[in-house]
Parts: sequence; C-alpha cells; structure tokens
Amino acid sequence: MNERITAPAALPPAGLPRPPALDTDPHAPGDLAAFKNAFRRHAAGVAVVTALDPQGRPVGFTATSLASMSAVPPLATFNMAKSASSWPAINETERVVIHLLGLRNRALAERLAGPNIERFVGDHWRVGPFGLPILNNVTSWMVGRIVERVTVHNSAVVVVQIEGGGLGDDDEALIYHERQYRALGETL
Repeated sequence: MNERITAPAALPPAGLPRPPALDTDPHAPGDLAAFKNAFRRHAAGVAVVTALDPQGRPVGFTATSLASMSAVPPLATFNMAKSASSWPAINETERVVIHLLGLRNRALAERLAGPNIERFVGDHWRVGPFGLPILNNVTSWMVGRIVERVTVHNSAVVVVQIEGGGLGDDDEALIYHERQYRALGETL
C-alpha cells in the first residue's frame, strides 16, 4: 500500500522557524509561505515564449523558469502551469520561439504577462521561421522543436531542442526579483 504521510502544512519541521506569512494571506501554510518567499528573493532572467495555437494565432507568455539543459544536443527547458492560457497551444504545437529579454524590453515583458487579447496587438512582433511569432528588438531568440512535455502535478516541464535563432543588440540584463522587473546592480 502506497500511503502518503505529510506533516501538517501550517507547522514547520521541528527546529525550523516558521517563515513569515505571505503578504496576501497571513494564514498561509508554512510550506507555501517558505516556497513563495524564497523564490521571490531568487532573481531570474526574463524570457518570453511564443508559439501558434491550432488555428494559427500567435500565443505567448513571459517566463522566468527558462534554463539550459545541455549544449549537445542544444536543449532548453521552461515550466508552466497547465492552467495558463497559453498551455493548450504549447501542449499541441511542435515548435516554439524562446526570446531572451534585455532591460530595454521591460514593456514587452509586461505586455506578454498581461491580458491574452492584448499580447500581439501592435507592431512589436513579426512572422518568423515556421510562421512563428518573433518579438522585435530582443537580445536574442531561439526557435526549437518541443521534444518532451513532462507533467508534474498541475504544471509541465517543457523540453525544447534548439534548431536556430538570432541575435539582437546587446543590452543590460532584465531580471525579475521580489515581484518586480529590475536591472542588475554593481558588477563584482
């Protein structure tokens, strides 16, 4: 019999202090508070993933979960909630474009994190390889074929084999930290 035993979520393991409550819910379980508070303080680069839905319409979203997986073959991963508005397209498409953003792209990051209906209104994108939407003026972009989707609870890890791409002008890094877009500080 596979029985799952867990400690009450509101109580941290013995010897660990209770993490501060979440801003939005002072009664949040300790595990959720610890997770959210920690990842708010983990700075991450900002990327945008774009694709086409089955009707050929552009879809996209801002992501901070982008990671390189291997250089040979060139593989990248990103994570997304299966409840996300872009998930049905990502689940059904063969290819995506991963865009890496610089500081000049803050408004673009906010647009692609905003309402779906507004994400591709305007001239901030063009049609690229395989008819996929390419965002203009980004620091770089990579087109790739999805080779695996791994479901984990209500989310998915998407593995993409990179097939090509392009470079834009270099820029300072755009990062996401403490629920805000930021520039890097002093170089050490």
